[in-house]
Order: sequence, then structure tokens, then C-alpha cells
Amino acid sequence: MRAGPPTRDRSRLHVTELLLAWGNGDRSALDELMPLVHQELRRLARMQMRGERDNHTLQTTALVNEAFLRLIDLRRIRWQDRAHFLALSAQLMRRVLVDHARSRNYQKRGGGAATVVLDDVIVAPPERGTDLVALDDALVDLARVDPRKSQVIELRFFGGLSVEETAAALQVSTDTVMRDWKIARAWLTARIGA
Repeated sequence: MRAGPPTRDRSRLHVTELLLAWGNGDRSALDELMPLVHQELRRLARMQMRGERDNHTLQTTALVNEAFLRLIDLRRIRWQDRAHFLALSAQLMRRVLVDHARSRNYQKRGGGAATVVLDDVIVAPPERGTDLVALDDALVDLARVDPRKSQVIELRFFGGLSVEETAAALQVSTDTVMRDWKIARAWLTARIGA
């Protein structure tokens, strides 16, 4: 008697099945899906918030909720799998934070701007944070030049996806992801540094 796939793989398959059902209009699939992905959404939100100032008016729960509201507003999305869902969730969370920063006019006022420390994305001294709005602008510019490289940054840095998950989400090889990752980091370093 053969054993089924490991529990983690079964869970991922179940999430994919629920995403597909939700994408086909099954509202009950969404109800079943949310408890399964809620912890991962909170993990993504914590990653997104890690570079924000301590007294930021958005909290992790509020970021998850706002991104969730934007997710359920999406119409006719053709979900591919769990990685696709997490990537889109991370992108929406980033949009929420950027929209919040823009609405608060941080860029214009200076010092109170939201910052993101890009760890290994951009090699810079730890005291040199990167303005979230400047990073967003640079990613938008990169997407105009090379959309896939921009997606690699979004999926890996903002989405917390592994190289393998990023490759699966973009339907490319892991070598391509690593090559895009290195080139995009260099491009962003040059753009933001300027």
C-alpha cells in the first residue's frame, strides 16, 4: 500500500484546489481557504511591516485585512497555485503600504518616510534604509524594462517565496530566477543609489 503525499504537499494541493474553486465562483471555497492561508498572510504582513517605523498606523492585522479586501475584489483571476496566491497577496500588501505612504505624503515631508531595509536584496550599510516609495518607483521602472525581474524581486523579497517557489510561480528555471535576482538587485542598487 502506497502512502499519499506528505501532509505539507496535501495541504498545498488542497489550497490550490480551493483557489481554483474560488476563481470559478465558489464562495464557500473562499470560506474554507482563509483559515488555511491566514497564518501565511500574517507572515507576509510581518515581512512587509519589518522595515516600517515603530509607530506606523497600520498594524499587521490591518495590513492582512486590507490586502484580503483587495483580493476578494479581484474578478476572474485564474489562480495557478498557492505560490501564485502568496505572490499576489504580497504584491497587494506592498501596494497598501505604498498607498498609505503616498497618502500620508511622507515623500514630500521627508524624515517620517516609511523605510524598508532590503537585507540581501540591495547591499547597503544597515543604517541606510530605503524609502518605500522610492523602492516602489524603482520597481515600477524595472517592470517597464523587464517585468520578470521585477516579479522576481516582488516574489522573493516581498512575498518571501523560495527560489523554487518563485520559479514555479513564473514558470521558469531556478537558474533563471537566480540570474534575474542578481541582475535586478544590481539594477535597483544603481537606481535607488542615484
